[in-house]
Amino acid sequence: MLQAGIVGLPNVGKSTLFNALTRTRKAESANYPFCTIDPNVGVVQVPDTRLEPLKEIAQTTTVIPAAIEFVDIAGLVEGASKGEGLGNKFLANIREVDAIVHVVRCFEDEDIIHNMGSIDPLRDIEVIHTELVLSDISSLESQREKLVKKSRSGDKEALESIELIDRLLPHLNENKPAITLSMNEDELITLKRLCLLSAKKVLYACNVSEADLADPSQNPYVKKVESFAQESHNAGTCVISAFVEAELIDFDATEATEYLESLGIKDSGVSILIRSTYQLLGLASYFTAGEKEVRAWTFKNGMKAPQCAGVIHTDFEQGFIKAEIVSYEDLIAAGSVQKAKEAGKYRLEGKEYVFKDGDVTVFRFNK
Repeated sequence: MLQAGIVGLPNVGKSTLFNALTRTRKAESANYPFCTIDPNVGVVQVPDTRLEPLKEIAQTTTVIPAAIEFVDIAGLVEGASKGEGLGNKFLANIREVDAIVHVVRCFEDEDIIHNMGSIDPLRDIEVIHTELVLSDISSLESQREKLVKKSRSGDKEALESIELIDRLLPHLNENKPAITLSMNEDELITLKRLCLLSAKKVLYACNVSEADLADPSQNPYVKKVESFAQESHNAGTCVISAFVEAELIDFDATEATEYLESLGIKDSGVSILIRSTYQLLGLASYFTAGEKEVRAWTFKNGMKAPQCAGVIHTDFEQGFIKAEIVSYEDLIAAGSVQKAKEAGKYRLEGKEYVFKDGDVTVFRFNK
């Protein structure tokens, strides 16, 4: 299962947000730096409004959503790449995740300490960004020394890695993240072997006050973060209030809806964040729908039918014959599988079919 790491400076709301995401109080949340040291890991269901209509069509009572993992990583501080604030350990935790959710404080509150003394989200982003880049520079310099020795025997991968490192180091030394360097497909494969922090995709989560949720565009800090994310490396943003989401942990569905409506919003920021992170990880969902259950299965964008069948079981991939497919929209419009077939919306796809988000399928395979 792919993981998204929640990062940021101390006391920006990371652990509070993690608790809201996982609907637990697993992560300690306190008004002092480094209340989180060892990372907390939680499996989070991906909200999907398509599951309920499929449940009605399949006439089942069991619904299983897709899921991803979030990791609550302790707050980084300036100098983390040199070991400040247990930085080396925390950077190693970031290295293990597949994408980054960077929580940025966008609210004023004198009762909550900011370790840099004032609220300035762009400065906070720059601190984290710089530490990731500095860590990558150190890592690449170390890797290059070892790769030079390997390359003397003509090792192709070592030579490719050195060539890319020699392009990356000047780029990083300009304080630009690795993800912004233009690379071809072969170089992107090589990049994965280098395990760089600044090569990971980022989603900026603007943590605002309860009062800003109804119209976050009026919050000047949010506007700055959105502009920076778009202009620097086309990163995504979302707006959440960790405080509000923490309140929702103890509410049932009806109470949560009423509370959100009282704030002038329809959807939980956590729901939006989870869906945004799912997309950030390059993930999508296909569905199986029968009397036993309706289930969302996670696949990576670009996967073909046999690979998607293998998500359920390796036997499905190895013995794949065909996939019976109808799109979610066509199935809902028809009202049943039988009517979708009668309307010609049901089709058989072979091994080269690239699955699409929302496909509803039955796999045919040799047992």
